[in-house]
Amino acid sequence: MSIAALLLMAAQAPAAIAAPLPAAPPPACAAPVYAQFDFWVGEWDVYPNIADPAKAPLVARSRIERLYAGCAVRENWMPVKGGGGGSLNAPDPATGRWHQYWLDSAGNRVEFDGGLAQSGAMVLTSYRGGTSGPGSAGVTRMVYTRQADGAVRQHGEVSVDHGITWSTSFDFIYRPRMPGG
Repeated sequence: MSIAALLLMAAQAPAAIAAPLPAAPPPACAAPVYAQFDFWVGEWDVYPNIADPAKAPLVARSRIERLYAGCAVRENWMPVKGGGGGSLNAPDPATGRWHQYWLDSAGNRVEFDGGLAQSGAMVLTSYRGGTSGPGSAGVTRMVYTRQADGAVRQHGEVSVDHGITWSTSFDFIYRPRMPGG
């Protein structure tokens, strides 16, 4: 068959053949709830949150990234000393509540649940045994807050009296890692 004959057949083909394909459905994780933790995404140098930031030693590096078509946020925690760990974070599409699963190189694991507070902070809590040593149970709360300078504060607290009183277990500032850092 000649090229001219093929072109004539194509020109006479039904319009349905040339019709555009239907639009692809939106990504499964495009709802606004999936972007609530985006302020934590980045490459970070992590320091203790102390009165004189110039004297704060580097305690870790952390890579926080959105994965799986925006359905999850993963942290890779790389401390200067000791073993590392990481977390996988995602909201429940039915409830909008966020869940974090933490696992470290010693095999410790913790599951947190929470969400975005009206203040804009991400608040995650966990009820677990051994919070303040063997035989004790309590609530662990982590609050992630974007700072005015672009840093993120992660403040960890523990309560052994069901949230009546809290004591700080850690207080970190995540500062954006400088290129080449």
